[in-house]
Amino acid sequence: MKAAGVAGIAGLAGCTDSLTSGDGGDGGGGNEALGNYPIEGDTATFGFNIPLSGPYGSEGQDELRAYELAVKHLNNGGGWVDSQFDDLSGDGVVGKTIDYSEADTETDKGKARENARQLIERDNAIMVSGGSSSSVAINVQDECQKQKVLFMACLTHSNDTTGKDCVRYGFREMFNAYHTAKALAPVLGEEYGEDLEFYQLYADYTWGKSVEESMRQFLSEGPGWSEVNSVATPLGTSDYSSYLSDAQSSGADVLLLNHYGLDGAKSVRQAVDAGVDEEMDIVVPLYNRPMAEAAGDAISGVFGTVAWDSAIDNTPSNEFTSAFQEEYDRIPSGPAQLAYAQTLQYAAAVERAGSFYPPDVIKELEDYSYSNIGMGEETMRKCDHQAQRAVPVVRGLPADQIETGNYFEIVNTTEASQVTYGCDTGPAAQCELGPYE
Repeated sequence: MKAAGVAGIAGLAGCTDSLTSGDGGDGGGGNEALGNYPIEGDTATFGFNIPLSGPYGSEGQDELRAYELAVKHLNNGGGWVDSQFDDLSGDGVVGKTIDYSEADTETDKGKARENARQLIERDNAIMVSGGSSSSVAINVQDECQKQKVLFMACLTHSNDTTGKDCVRYGFREMFNAYHTAKALAPVLGEEYGEDLEFYQLYADYTWGKSVEESMRQFLSEGPGWSEVNSVATPLGTSDYSSYLSDAQSSGADVLLLNHYGLDGAKSVRQAVDAGVDEEMDIVVPLYNRPMAEAAGDAISGVFGTVAWDSAIDNTPSNEFTSAFQEEYDRIPSGPAQLAYAQTLQYAAAVERAGSFYPPDVIKELEDYSYSNIGMGEETMRKCDHQAQRAVPVVRGLPADQIETGNYFEIVNTTEASQVTYGCDTGPAAQCELGPYE
């Protein structure tokens, strides 16, 4: 874990007593001590809890690059701080210089929760961000809720994150499995036809189950597809051959591989090597640039959704791609865009609140509408803290067109209005956010 070098009072985390902070040095003005508020000294620390190893390690490495870039821009200007976020100055946040600590979740929910405790209690993090595994994100945001520290989720796609496991102190920019299924099912129906049979393999934890359930719902309700079977596979599986053999002999028309990260790259690669694609069409409902790169030409023709991609041609997207390339000489992934955006969204909310006091920052984020991160008009909904946003649907490029950094094409970007759902329906119907203090 990187030492933040931050002055602070250890043990403030979790304090909900009636200590009065004064203005906390950030203009808060008389709010009670809460979580790691007030901040002592001139530096505020962000905690980045990310998978630098394990099956989602590639995504975590790109997230860390984006977090570091966001901190650099918050302190010195540059990128979206200069062009897209009017609330930010490039001279810190409400008078504080931003520093950070990082920790490797190892894609393990227990390790991730312990990391969150250390980031909050040892390093005095005023905000925690991270993700890639939904079980990790759900455990971290639960810890953040208990300690009254905001969690700005990066990559987490399970319906439960802003459904039954939602918390007042957690916010998610990434769309969920329910959104993916609503966007992807019509495209699959148009491409492959109606009344087909499908077979699912899914990662055996909250995210895989969410995707499996949502795809079943919307493929049945939309193009009228029927499920032949659905089989759980352990996270971190290295050999999918027996699962793929069973799917291949099922007689189904389409195989859904609900795997992500290196697991997803392996399962689609092994499916193509086994000739499954000669008998069944393959769909990977969620993937990204590092995953497609690892899968190579096995991703050709495969439909899915991505959080964001540099091929999205608008000013915010192009500016982020340019800033990231200038810093790292590489094209950013969707998880990198999420990490960068969530860090700046939190900082901008602090500036609007005039304070790091958590309830005031939360209220600035709730029902906040924005269009400055490359995905069109969005709203961070108050009822479940889930961004209502567009969903890019992609298809892997033909093998002879795949080049370094260019693996898929955007088929369409499904508008937020076409995938949104009410606060009393879908995952939101199970959400109880809890108190502000």
